[in-house]
Amino acid sequence: MKKLFFAIVLGIVWSFPGRAAAQERPNIIVIFADDLGYADVGCYGAKGFQTPNIDKLAAEGLRLTSFYTGCPVCSGSRAALLTGRHYQRVGVPAVMFPGNKNGINPAEITIAEILKKLGYVTIILGKWHLGHLPAYLPTRHGFDHYFGIPYSNDMAIDPVNARFAKDVVFREGMTEEKVRTSKAINNKVPLMRGEEVVEYPVDQSTLTKRYTEEAVKLIGANKDKSFFIYLPHTMPHVPLAASPAFKGKTKSLFGDVMEELDWSVGEIAKAVKANGIDDKTLIVFTSDNGAHQGSAQPLRGKKATLYEGGFRVPCIARWPGKIKAGSVSDEVAATVDFLPTFAHLAGGKKPSDRPIDGKDIRPLLLGEAGAKSPHEYYFLAHGAGAVRSGPWKFYPWPEGQGKKDKKTEPIKGPKVQLYDLSKDISETKNVAEQHPEVVARLSKAFAQFLDDLKKDKLPGAEKKAKKGERMKQT
Repeated sequence: MKKLFFAIVLGIVWSFPGRAAAQERPNIIVIFADDLGYADVGCYGAKGFQTPNIDKLAAEGLRLTSFYTGCPVCSGSRAALLTGRHYQRVGVPAVMFPGNKNGINPAEITIAEILKKLGYVTIILGKWHLGHLPAYLPTRHGFDHYFGIPYSNDMAIDPVNARFAKDVVFREGMTEEKVRTSKAINNKVPLMRGEEVVEYPVDQSTLTKRYTEEAVKLIGANKDKSFFIYLPHTMPHVPLAASPAFKGKTKSLFGDVMEELDWSVGEIAKAVKANGIDDKTLIVFTSDNGAHQGSAQPLRGKKATLYEGGFRVPCIARWPGKIKAGSVSDEVAATVDFLPTFAHLAGGKKPSDRPIDGKDIRPLLLGEAGAKSPHEYYFLAHGAGAVRSGPWKFYPWPEGQGKKDKKTEPIKGPKVQLYDLSKDISETKNVAEQHPEVVARLSKAFAQFLDDLKKDKLPGAEKKAKKGERMKQT
């Protein structure tokens, strides 16, 4: 009997590493804006509107200034964040559409799955965009609760496979019959809870407010538990929309949207404090890619480009008593680092059966003496690709690639691009010819990376879907 008792105890300890230190592991809240650029937050240089709550988060925590997303567009970015792996490995394209039959591969391991096994309540509120068929929804990838839209807000409902709740709210004269028989309309998207549509088309001006209210409610309901809240906001992706309380507050709709997002951050921070869990909650604010409507200044490029303005985004982390208030780091870090970092903070480990591109950035977050970026090379895996290494940014392709001059001759100049970001953050001066040794080193590293990226890739998961979960192209 004693042997059985000790076996059970040991089994519990093995299954939940770090449970003995449960009081030290944090709740984790990741606020993930959509298309918010490097200079779209006050403390990063925003103009024309105010973000006092986000700025306060930075004043009370850490502001990262060389922080990268996993893709300069939507789906790839989300796949990289949740799996700690470059999106090319996980079976999704850079951008998914309602006509896609696939989604994130069921064999992938997400942050939510890791934390759920460690006893966390796992919640997603907002835009998913990793497959809208049942097999690929958040509830099949480690999340206990899902409330949000399945893809970008400029897309359209899948009229064939939409699953409507019994109490679904149809708006704008819609009925289920109309949805099934009419052509889907862009910018008219469904709101889901769990695996069912609860409103169609959703009133997009209410989304930021509703996500926030849901987050505040769930923070209170789970204050005595460990929880992970992933809040991938719909905004400021177009079409822009703000609630009546914020519409018209600034000189532009974009500014109105940003001030409402800032309000949302403030409400979440207030809820954490009001529930007495401030010192045991890590809040991270960042964006899925560079600016679309907003600003990436002083960076070159915007959303969808490989230049800094496409990949480098604001990132703020706050954890009272653990992260030093008012700290700033220019060390390279990225969203792929969240999985190994959060796993270790929760008392667990990253998966060991597959390549994990992310690194543990706890030393950077916690301000350990001499903490440096764990990335000797950070590869921007999209399109023709790029590499960040220390102060260097290397592009293994010529500036103006694919463009022709008036004589239809290829543009002359170096065959690659190299910029010293410590002196030229705007990437205005290509110094490849002046530093052939750096070009050679980074070219070799990039070639090795491409070979590695071909390994352990998971296919699109459409073959895993049940027959009833297939969909027609819309």
